[in-house]
Amino acid sequence: MKLLIQGNNIAVTEAIHNYVKEKLEKAVRHFQNITTKVDVHLSVARNPRISNSHKAEVTVYANGTVIRAQESSEDLYASIDLVADKIARQLRKYKEKHLFKKVHAQVKTGEVIEEKPVDENLIGDRQPELPPEVVRMKYFAMPPMSVEEALDQLQMIDHDFYVFRNSASEEINVIYIRNHGGYGLIVPRNGNGNGNSNNGSTHVILEEEEDSLAEFPPAQV
Repeated sequence: MKLLIQGNNIAVTEAIHNYVKEKLEKAVRHFQNITTKVDVHLSVARNPRISNSHKAEVTVYANGTVIRAQESSEDLYASIDLVADKIARQLRKYKEKHLFKKVHAQVKTGEVIEEKPVDENLIGDRQPELPPEVVRMKYFAMPPMSVEEALDQLQMIDHDFYVFRNSASEEINVIYIRNHGGYGLIVPRNGNGNGNSNNGSTHVILEEEEDSLAEFPPAQV
């Protein structure tokens, strides 16, 4: 297991490093065969008004899946304990779901995908340029997935939202945790002003409604 520990507003001493290593090795002990790398970020907020100022964030890379958790408390070692326990639960949940799907998966015939030539000139007459101010850019691979699979990913990364490519419509969707409970799905409108009808099958886990952007955390859109 490759372990990377970083600190913000805190020096990662040998004692802290050894404590993190011990706790996370214990947390992933039964999942070594699927865990490739673990990133740990420790930070301390300088604002005295923040009571739980010691935060521990852990990201585990397992079989191409990102599993993430974070915890904050008044003590750094307590935060490390909490996040290690949380990661262990997340890994257990992932492995149980993965094994369940593997056992119950039906054999499917392969699909032949027609190869299409890529247009050499993708930007036409436009000149490539960046926005006036770029704060941060990230690039992610987005393999198509169902809404149910996206919900599984959302529950694994300990975030409020998850951006994915919907396999039913090939459109970019956002699944998020609603402030009043449950989950919401943001989909692009089509020409007649309605959402894509292919998403109708998701009513089992999502309410279809006209959510305002106030429902979605503005800092995370």
